[in-house]
Amino acid sequence: MPRPLLMILALFALGLAALGWPAPASADPADINAAARGVVRVVLISREGGEIYPISHGTGFAVGPETIITNAHVVSEVIEDSRLSLGIVPSDGGEAVFARLLAVSSRNDLALLETTSPMRLPPLTISGNPASDAGAVTAVGYPQNVDRAQGLAMEDIFRAQPPVKSMGFLSGRRPSRDFDTLLHTAPIARGSSGGPLLDDCGRVVGVNSFGAESSSADAEFFFAVSTRELLPFLRANSVTPRLNGMPCRSLADLEQADRTREQQRRAAAEAEASADERALARRREDALRTVEFAVLEQRENLMGLAFLLLVASLGAGALALHIHERREELEDELADPAAEVSATPAPAMLVAGAIALAALAGAAGAWYARPGFAEIDSRLEDLLRAEMAADDHGPIAVESSNGALSCTLAPERSRITGEAEPAIDLDWNETGCVNGRTQYGVAGAVWTRVFVPANEAAVSVNRFDPASGEFVVERYLLDREAMSAARAARGQFEAPSCPASPDEARMLGREQDGLVGLLPRQPNERLVYDCVAAN
Repeated sequence: MPRPLLMILALFALGLAALGWPAPASADPADINAAARGVVRVVLISREGGEIYPISHGTGFAVGPETIITNAHVVSEVIEDSRLSLGIVPSDGGEAVFARLLAVSSRNDLALLETTSPMRLPPLTISGNPASDAGAVTAVGYPQNVDRAQGLAMEDIFRAQPPVKSMGFLSGRRPSRDFDTLLHTAPIARGSSGGPLLDDCGRVVGVNSFGAESSSADAEFFFAVSTRELLPFLRANSVTPRLNGMPCRSLADLEQADRTREQQRRAAAEAEASADERALARRREDALRTVEFAVLEQRENLMGLAFLLLVASLGAGALALHIHERREELEDELADPAAEVSATPAPAMLVAGAIALAALAGAAGAWYARPGFAEIDSRLEDLLRAEMAADDHGPIAVESSNGALSCTLAPERSRITGEAEPAIDLDWNETGCVNGRTQYGVAGAVWTRVFVPANEAAVSVNRFDPASGEFVVERYLLDREAMSAARAARGQFEAPSCPASPDEARMLGREQDGLVGLLPRQPNERLVYDCVAAN
């Protein structure tokens, strides 16, 4: 390509970068480092005069605690010469051990080894649905040119050393004449054969095998045996690998998705609240009109009744007065001096007077009993309160988190780099006792238990929130030094037995906080389960 054109392309790339053009996603170093701890150096060993010395080496990786995959061509000399032996040198400390050959497939350049002494290697996870045409990859292995550049002596080959990691990209599936391979640009060299080709989550997508011949002016490409060949080979030899077909997503992507879901939930809640407010306003307007009409009607009725009673009182009073006047007129007409005038009022006059007084009292009572305009607000509140109580149908029963729970994995909220149970059963007690045997510590409203196994290079932090029913398992894949520090910190306290008292649960929570502080900022794996009452 002409030099000016190269400069133009370079300037164009820089311009895109300056404009914020998205760059390819890079692998998570923590996941690649965790997978690299399961990578080993496979050494071909010769004996002479009681001494052993290496004659060549390749790379392999663990698919079980003592089971290793490598290339067939790495161990071909051992097959041809029975005087040679195989040695396995771990990458993360530990002593080198001998290995024996379990199976070889020359057709697809795969071999299966088993250590003769326990090593407890961390098995790598194989991608069950790997990308085959594009994507970033990392090759991990022990290239011999790096050993020569460092000037390693023969005895250094048997010493644990971290493998070399080189990054590149897939260039598509490229089946060879006999088996399926992946073409990629992650540099490998002699000695890297048999090492894993990893995706961004540290999962195996292929077994590095060979490179394309090229001059210094040609682009370099390399080949890896694909998992389409690896998985049948393992199963044919009764090896059940750790398999994961989930998409490779970063914790940052998951946390952003969680924030987006929370924003959507809040927006929906606000929209629902706004709709409820509008409905409540309409109900209040309708209720206000109803109450106003009722109050005005009652007010008018009582006022009308008071008027009628007042009229009746006046009428009865007038009648009583008329009877009294009529009696006096009759007495005057008789004008009999000898007659004695009775002082007793006429019965009719008494009845009319009583009716007048009663009607007057009733009119006054009706007038003062008429509702005032201030009662509209009071009756409106009572009416709305009664309607709300009718809508609620009583208090809502909140389901308790105590007892047997069925917890289902939420893949869209989880980062799964290894294997994960799709569902787990959890017997939860309000004291923090799980399954009747494991006590959790409490800090705030969340219960936590940290597990530091003695035979696995991983720390698990389990958290349960009874309020939301969310159970989270976070796994940290640590190197030998970090695991030693975690085990030492775990040995400083003893977890109480189930069920613990509230003070013991809080103390366990505080003691575990110190251990969690030693862990990396982010876990390698996060499994989120949604728990509901069983059955």
